[in-house]
Amino acid sequence: MILLVDDDPSVTASLALLLKRQGHPTRSARSAAEALAALAEDPEGFELVLQDMNFSRATSGEEGLALLRQIRRLRPELPVILITAWGSIGLAVEGMKAGAADFVTKPWGNAQLLQAVETALALAAGRAGETESERAGGGPVGREELDRRYDLAALVGVDPAWVKLLALVGRVAATDASVLITGESGTGKELVAEALHQNSRRKTGPFVKVNLGGISSTLFESEMFGHVRGAFTDARADRKGRFEMADRGTIFLDEIGEVDPAAQVKLLRVLQDRTYEVLGSSLPRTVDVRVISATNRDLRGMVETGQFREDLLYRLNLIALRLPPLRERRGDIPLLARAFLASCAAAYGRGPLALSPRAQDWLAAQPFPGNVRQLKQTIERAVLVFERGEGEPLEVEDLVALSQLDGTEGREARRGSLPRPGSMTLEEMERAMIVNCLRHYEGNVTRVAEALGLSRAALYRRFEKYGLAGQDAEP
Repeated sequence: MILLVDDDPSVTASLALLLKRQGHPTRSARSAAEALAALAEDPEGFELVLQDMNFSRATSGEEGLALLRQIRRLRPELPVILITAWGSIGLAVEGMKAGAADFVTKPWGNAQLLQAVETALALAAGRAGETESERAGGGPVGREELDRRYDLAALVGVDPAWVKLLALVGRVAATDASVLITGESGTGKELVAEALHQNSRRKTGPFVKVNLGGISSTLFESEMFGHVRGAFTDARADRKGRFEMADRGTIFLDEIGEVDPAAQVKLLRVLQDRTYEVLGSSLPRTVDVRVISATNRDLRGMVETGQFREDLLYRLNLIALRLPPLRERRGDIPLLARAFLASCAAAYGRGPLALSPRAQDWLAAQPFPGNVRQLKQTIERAVLVFERGEGEPLEVEDLVALSQLDGTEGREARRGSLPRPGSMTLEEMERAMIVNCLRHYEGNVTRVAEALGLSRAALYRRFEKYGLAGQDAEP
């Protein structure tokens, strides 16, 4: 049952009729006291509270905030959706800080309100289901079980924190909740967004990706909302905007932190009401879309400095997912490396390739500031550069040689930097240098020995020690 709290009986009657048509029984309360009495009378009978922010002639919203705080104390798991006027969105933000699940503005659109209700109920049910699962099984859901329930094959990893994140992805995917994905560059934010779409009821609809960092402020309206012919000088034909393209599907707003303040206002309106106006037209249009956004920036810090609207942030992060950097899940690096090796070998028509255990250990010890993206690029370049016969895996020396060609690592190598402490033993470093010199001097042992400051006899002893088949390539 849904508890409706508003001092205007016409409002509660309208909401009751709308929700009844969707199969949701309701009960109405005209004041905070009535609402609290109803909750006390039937503590487990309500699934959701839909409440106004004012129950008298006062318009400060303090009554609504006070009721929200009391409900949160009595029933912390009970979702509360606030109803407020568009001009009082700041008040709704205060409510979100106090624990409200969502907010809708007056006058509301029926589709928008119903979507908010269904999303809040689905999220609450998901949280309850997870709690029961953990209590019954004595622990969180494992990776194998997640793979049986959801399509998460692209999100490789078995680290406990990663698996816990994937469990949340699976639960949230079934709802229409807006999701904000945060994390460093290269952690897989786009893959998570795609997984949310593929496991949702919208998976047969479009998935539209928008890199907001690549859209200038002058083109924002045209790109996002479209334009009609003649809207501006070069508008020679009508054009669909990204939101229209994503109708009945999902829109992925990447680099949301790059949107300038003027564009943030326009974005807030469509996210709030699911309505927009095409550039050059005054007719409002509606859109049925789920919004997923991502950023590597600190949006809360940007709010404090006035660079990002707080009301937009709360509209975007109904659910927040933070993706861990690769250094926080080092145990997954060998698993990711093997997966990338298989996919890259297939993509480039190479036979089956493998990484030696030493090479996997070496990879797991690297810092990878570019995270999963950098690891994938490292493996892809290894597939392109080195050819291996069957049963001949890629070795540490191959990866070390590649690192010298890589951007940042290559520059550090040229400046004389050493491998990360603990990533290689002295013997491994010596072997890697010998192999690198052999390749550089095309097997000319005399030149290799000179470059390393060794005699030929000392170099041959090291060939024997490290199992290298060096031979003099001089004419």
